[in-house]
Amino acid sequence: MKEAIQSGARIYSKPVLFLYDFFVLQFSNSLVWKCPSKKLLDLYNQHISANHLDIGVGTGYFLDKCTYPSRPRIALLDLNPNTLEVSAKRICRYQPEKYQADILKPISVKPRFFDSIGINYLLHCLPGDISNKEIVFKNAKSLLNKNGVVFGSTILGDTSQANFLARKLLAIYNTKKIMSNSKDTLQDLEAVLAGNFRGYSVKQEGRVALFSARV
Repeated sequence: MKEAIQSGARIYSKPVLFLYDFFVLQFSNSLVWKCPSKKLLDLYNQHISANHLDIGVGTGYFLDKCTYPSRPRIALLDLNPNTLEVSAKRICRYQPEKYQADILKPISVKPRFFDSIGINYLLHCLPGDISNKEIVFKNAKSLLNKNGVVFGSTILGDTSQANFLARKLLAIYNTKKIMSNSKDTLQDLEAVLAGNFRGYSVKQEGRVALFSARV
């Protein structure tokens, strides 16, 4: 399990992050996963707060592009120091807090509580099926203020309606442990959200599940 977690994080070297916005957010999201990045940005704009934590930060693209309330507090949490560095530099105008940590373990952040938490394109990188990844939501929930919201997206593993490129990339990514989502389903994600939050929304756009939930 530990090696699988590290494999998913290790791929994000600085050279890979340099290409990430083009290959993942422009090419793959539009042509492979059929969920244009604008859909993900809309999700951020709908739920972002002035007291926000992002878990699994990528390049900080959406944190850079979204619209905040005035003078936001932004915190970044990731296992990979490269993504933390790249994202923090990208949104340096907000003076983000940085935490290098494993979201599959209990998290210590001070000040502790947030009004919104983003979990974008992280779950499909973590080992196991959705039930194994439920701990991510439990740990995130422990960091939320009352009425706080967790939101995000994840690429699903079902290839029955996927195009040729999606099937090929999913096979390659799962073989190389870049992704571990072959058993991830929309139904299992919905069940986990229903079991941990008082209200939730989940929908599928192409190969991607978009979700939000409130404590």
